[in-house]
Amino acid sequence: MKTSKFLLLTSSLAIAGVGGYAAGTRGLAPELSAFLSGRPALGETVTPRPVPMGKVIYYQHPDGLPEYSAAPKSTADGRPFRAVRQSEDVSFEPVKVAADSSHAAASSDGRKILYYRNPMGLPDTSNVPKKDSMGMDYIPVYEGDEADSSVVKVSLGRLQRTGVKTATAERAVVARAVRVPGSIAFDERLVRIVSMRAESFIEEVANVTTGDRVKKGDRLFQFYSKEIARAGAEYATELRSGGKPDPDVGGALQLRNLGVPEETISAITRTRTVPRSIPYLSPTDGVVLQRRATTGMMAEAGDVLFRIADASRIWVIADVPEYHAASIRKGARASVAVRNLLGRTFEGVVDLIYPEIQMQTRTAKVRIELPNPDGLLLANMYAEVEIESGGADPVIAVPNSAVIDTGDRQLVFVDKGEGRFEPTDVSLGVRGEDKTEITKGIDAGDRIVVSANFLLDAESNLNAALNALGTSEARP
Repeated sequence: MKTSKFLLLTSSLAIAGVGGYAAGTRGLAPELSAFLSGRPALGETVTPRPVPMGKVIYYQHPDGLPEYSAAPKSTADGRPFRAVRQSEDVSFEPVKVAADSSHAAASSDGRKILYYRNPMGLPDTSNVPKKDSMGMDYIPVYEGDEADSSVVKVSLGRLQRTGVKTATAERAVVARAVRVPGSIAFDERLVRIVSMRAESFIEEVANVTTGDRVKKGDRLFQFYSKEIARAGAEYATELRSGGKPDPDVGGALQLRNLGVPEETISAITRTRTVPRSIPYLSPTDGVVLQRRATTGMMAEAGDVLFRIADASRIWVIADVPEYHAASIRKGARASVAVRNLLGRTFEGVVDLIYPEIQMQTRTAKVRIELPNPDGLLLANMYAEVEIESGGADPVIAVPNSAVIDTGDRQLVFVDKGEGRFEPTDVSLGVRGEDKTEITKGIDAGDRIVVSANFLLDAESNLNAALNALGTSEARP
């Protein structure tokens, strides 16, 4: 009999324990605990469990299993998950009761809240208000903000700490000096060739060699030509017969066509006689580049006897890299320095940009004209050239530090006021020493960030990524 009573008591306690566990998992633990602990006492009224209040925070498995859902859901056997409201959720702060509504949450100013993002910038979002592991509230993202997710909002105190500075985009002339190597060359237009137009015998060559400087009118050589002598005799006879010395008709014109110097034609006109040999005079001042005339030689028509270059004006041929060629314009000012004339610079202008790119060096040749009255600049000298690039007209320009170039895109941050900064794609023109031309994207007068803009760019990219992640989670 005692054994039967003991077994009955043991079974009762086991059933009570199982029931207590089940009650605890179903949210009935407070009432059961109060009953088992003697509260309330016999004869006292049991206070009913408070009715859950506030909006639905999440949904829990009906059996109390650790399965949760942010949206209504059913178990495999068709039972709906239990709605857990704000008053039931674990919190260390007083519960703020909110009216239950099936509509999306809204801010105090009526804007619709789409979702909440992690306050520390982590890729974590929520459809409902919540706190992170440190107790910080998640930040609401309002309707309309997702389209402007890259805009960075910075408080006044943070602006001062991060060193964000702005400047105004303005119209200015953007130019920079392009420094490139070059070499000195003779002006091709000032190179003269001395040759005979008729077969001639070279009787005597003056003491002139390659590299010598000659003046216009200096004697280069003496020659005799049968054809020229015959034409001269006809001209002299014409004059002795009473003909008029007209340089554009008759014998004078024939002598001129044969290349006889004007001085010789004038002498025949005065003396009415033809000299036995005729001197050939230098047609220009310059440097003798080539001498092929030799005493006693027979020169055929067209044979080159001398090449003389006028060095009073020379060329500098500069090699400009391909990526700088587009910013060089004809007429741009240029300065040239040569190594063996230390301290001297020569000023000139860009005369021609050659219409081709060198295949081996990927450079464009730019020709600069320089006056050389003293003859200090010699052909094939090495030169250091500095050319002003850019246009002469004012353009929209910003400080170089304002432009962020990622390789794929170029952008600036526009100050929208009240601590809001918006990244704006721009198209770049000429990049000067301290300013960059903006051809598209902003207007003159816009406030542009010129300092700490890389910090803003990093935060803008983070905001855009969080917005993309939050939108994909918040919308089914």
